[in-house]
Amino acid sequence: MDDKIPNVNVIETEEPMGTVHPAALEPYRLRLFVEDEIVQEAEITIGVNHRGVERIMEGLPVEKANALTEKICGICSNSHIWNSCRTGELALGIEIPERASYIRIIMEELERLHSHFLYLAHGCEVLSHETFSMRIFYLRETVMELLAMIGGNRVQYGCSVLGGVRPRCDLDDNRIERLKIGMDKVEKDLTDFIKRFTSDDILMSRITGIGIIPQKQALKLAVTGPSLRATGIAKDLRTEMKEYEPFDFNVVTQPDGDVKSNLMVRALESFESIKIIRQAIKNIPEGEVTITDYEMFNTDIVDSYIEVPRGILYHSYALEDGRVRHCIIRTPSMSNIGAMQYACIGDQITDAQLCIVQCDPCFTCTDRAIEIIRR
Repeated sequence: MDDKIPNVNVIETEEPMGTVHPAALEPYRLRLFVEDEIVQEAEITIGVNHRGVERIMEGLPVEKANALTEKICGICSNSHIWNSCRTGELALGIEIPERASYIRIIMEELERLHSHFLYLAHGCEVLSHETFSMRIFYLRETVMELLAMIGGNRVQYGCSVLGGVRPRCDLDDNRIERLKIGMDKVEKDLTDFIKRFTSDDILMSRITGIGIIPQKQALKLAVTGPSLRATGIAKDLRTEMKEYEPFDFNVVTQPDGDVKSNLMVRALESFESIKIIRQAIKNIPEGEVTITDYEMFNTDIVDSYIEVPRGILYHSYALEDGRVRHCIIRTPSMSNIGAMQYACIGDQITDAQLCIVQCDPCFTCTDRAIEIIRR
């Protein structure tokens, strides 16, 4: 038996939470099995908001199917449409313009910043520290304004298309200058926030040693993204993606696998996103941002993996007469649910929601498909 799981024979109480809970931004059901205020077992059930996106995509023209993936989530919208377009481009052998690739990277790193800041703000909210929560939400507004400047919208930007990015998302001198100013502001304000946060002894004691996921268990549970790096494993798929080859950045890790490590990975990783954006706007190539003269033909199923704010996002589909077939999407939260459940075990019931939030769940992304078991 795992050392973290207490060896008890009787679980006295079940505490259900959800599907609506003040500390949970999305609908899911959490069952905590508790004895003497200590969580002995946890079970997360999702599927409340199932929409069946993959089934809707079946048979759609690939351009429309790609656009639909952006509707999967309001936080990860750019990640989904980028990876869906990337899948089609891999299938058809499309080489997008280099300038378009740089713009996609800028958009993805801006989305990583706003996602990580949302995570930090939500974490402070669960910790009942509204001042810190509002500070980081205010900082996030700078990033949201930059995303809206490029994509024309604060949530779904419609930047990536098959063959590159939309011409309206191209970067002129004015947009590049605003990006430079924005990154300077974000770096300064984030540095100040981290100093204030880490110097608060009460907050640090609240998150240190809570919700520990050992490195061995993280690998066993197929944990991905920052939650894996919070256990000391330097695994970041960006280091293996050709789109990120021109950029220099560090893979951020923390050693302890607890709530503190998860918070610090995402906070420190934000500086790396700033570094990548600065490199991209400094070295962005000249030229077109999209190509339309590609040839459409039938393809086998093609896979595409990318590193998104919560971990590894997987898209796959085949093309038949220009339409999508056999679409499958797997989000990081699907892999991380096991870690969320495990993180609660052995801790106080009052820390359970904090243990789950540390993995940055996005159940909107995850609630798209149902498993059918044929007997």
